[in-house]
Amino acid sequence: MKKIGVFVCWCGSNIAATVDVKAVVEACRKEPNVVFAEDYQYMCSEIGQNKMADAIRDYKLDGVVICSCSPRMHEATFRKTAEKAGLNPYMIEVANIREQCSWIHKDVEEGTEKAIVLARTAIAKVLLNAPLQAGESKVTKRALVIGGGIAGIQSALDIADAGFEVDIVEKKPSIGGKMSQLDKTFPTLDCSACILTPKMVDVSAHDKINIFAYSEVEAVSGFVGNFTAKIRKKARYVDEAKCTGCRACMDKCPSKKSLNEFNAGLDNRPAIYIPFAQAVPNKATIDPTACIKLKTGKCGICSKVCTAGAINYEQKDEIIEREYGAIVVATGYNIINLDKFNELGYSDCKDVITSLEFERLTNAAGPTKGHLICPSDGREPQKIVFVQCVGSRGLRPCDKQYCSKICCMYTAKHAMLLREKHPETEVYVFYIDVRTPGKNYDEFYRRAVEQYGVHYIKGQVGKVIEKDGHLEVQASDLLADEQLHIDADLVVLAAAIEADDTARKIGTMLTASMDTNDFFTEAHAKLKPVESPTAGIFLSGMCQGPKDIPDTVAQAGAAAVKVIGLLSKDTLKGNACVASPNENMCNGCSLCATVCPYGAISYVDKEFRIPGGVQVRRVSQVNQAICQGCGACTVACMSGAMDLRGFTNKEIMAEVESICK
Repeated sequence: MKKIGVFVCWCGSNIAATVDVKAVVEACRKEPNVVFAEDYQYMCSEIGQNKMADAIRDYKLDGVVICSCSPRMHEATFRKTAEKAGLNPYMIEVANIREQCSWIHKDVEEGTEKAIVLARTAIAKVLLNAPLQAGESKVTKRALVIGGGIAGIQSALDIADAGFEVDIVEKKPSIGGKMSQLDKTFPTLDCSACILTPKMVDVSAHDKINIFAYSEVEAVSGFVGNFTAKIRKKARYVDEAKCTGCRACMDKCPSKKSLNEFNAGLDNRPAIYIPFAQAVPNKATIDPTACIKLKTGKCGICSKVCTAGAINYEQKDEIIEREYGAIVVATGYNIINLDKFNELGYSDCKDVITSLEFERLTNAAGPTKGHLICPSDGREPQKIVFVQCVGSRGLRPCDKQYCSKICCMYTAKHAMLLREKHPETEVYVFYIDVRTPGKNYDEFYRRAVEQYGVHYIKGQVGKVIEKDGHLEVQASDLLADEQLHIDADLVVLAAAIEADDTARKIGTMLTASMDTNDFFTEAHAKLKPVESPTAGIFLSGMCQGPKDIPDTVAQAGAAAVKVIGLLSKDTLKGNACVASPNENMCNGCSLCATVCPYGAISYVDKEFRIPGGVQVRRVSQVNQAICQGCGACTVACMSGAMDLRGFTNKEIMAEVESICK
């Protein structure tokens, strides 16, 4: 007869406030095979773990049930304690009486009754549990970083400095991301390029880092320590090995009608281009949608002027397949599409611009060489209105309900720089709330108001219309309780930010969790803020949610540390809870192999002895090193041949029956 021990945790008052833990202990003592039951205030503490280890040894327990918080929190802790005490770690069951019980019930009687049911369920399962042993798999000592912005750059540098090879995949022709488009950074007003460019150069020069610019991840398979990725290196129609970045082709290209993406569409670029002066790699790229030669077969001027012979109109996309031990997601962000905010005039008025467009207009390397002008006619603006929270914190279908976090600070930055360069300019900022949490952030905002004389008005802009060569801004001042009409020369919209449009596709490839806004979800908001629930996938920067540059760099470093810890191991312990087929029941239908997201299931022809001879049948096989125990195959298997160790059909039915008692 198996001997079961039960421990009920108070979790301080988290559980004990709505669950009578003493009553749960008494109910458990009456269950079959339970030889020991006890409650303690904090089972996850050292004292609580010692109590568990002592009981395992003293009562020679065959299984243990801990009624506590979610197994996501401390199941690994309890398993280690059991293993040290001589009990197989997979003979531990955690009954979640906090998240699934005490936190959702206010009535003690109801909470206690449900806690007893959950404890009884765990006891029924542990009685059928069998000791399991986890296998091992080798670790590929190379990391993949998806995204070449400041987050991806910082993660790649930190991993490479630890001695591991890193591949950066960036969809644009150069690394650098959004930070490369900025002029100054808050709160220190450092030159953005002065901070970023040295890091970009370090990445290019690092012998452990490979840059796949103008490339995209096509597919990812495998599991932690052994991922396989297919990377599509898009045709630049330029031989990177030969191109010297001299820009002669750009000067001579006759097709100069394409909008310059780097300058936020405020000017044009040639069909063959290098995005910006500090681009890494500093190689030309031909836009096939704009190139006359590629569209019509005529022209070819860039090939004639290229002294290095780097132009190759026949170049094709290349698929590169590589193996990785860990993957860092750093896909970044975009600003939202403002076409649906017609009341603010963005689609109709050239002098209504976004904050990123304002950055490019004030940047010395921008389309106007740093001279701030009205895009409509080139005049210098005398009165500028900044509108915050455009598309953020709203309830309309076109709004994002979350705060974009960085808008208050960069608007203050823009207003201060504007007043410093053009002290005669009147600057108004309309805001809902000013949110400036961060070191020296509130002081930065106060400088804009007190030192630079920026007019902050608490209220919302209702409409912007073009009238008599100016922009009439209709707004409300909530503190003064009055309606305002301001004749502005330029209106700057602090648009909400959203996850990059490739995030959902990448998340699907990686089987990583995402929220409804397409931001990647961390494994635990407090304890695992840079880890995805999918093992081996780590999050860096804005792919996980809105944050500023300091927070992005900090998270990128944290993700790198996690990757280094993973890659420093030669082998990883696999998941003991893996699928296991019953060959006698398998009919070879292949449904399990079809639904397996890890490619862990294959089929072989096998001989079976039957009355009167031998029969050859096609049956499934599971590669236990690859299987991650997701259970998809057990659901799909129509013959019932596939089972999951640790979560067998018998164990699950025993849990159901215990609930129905």
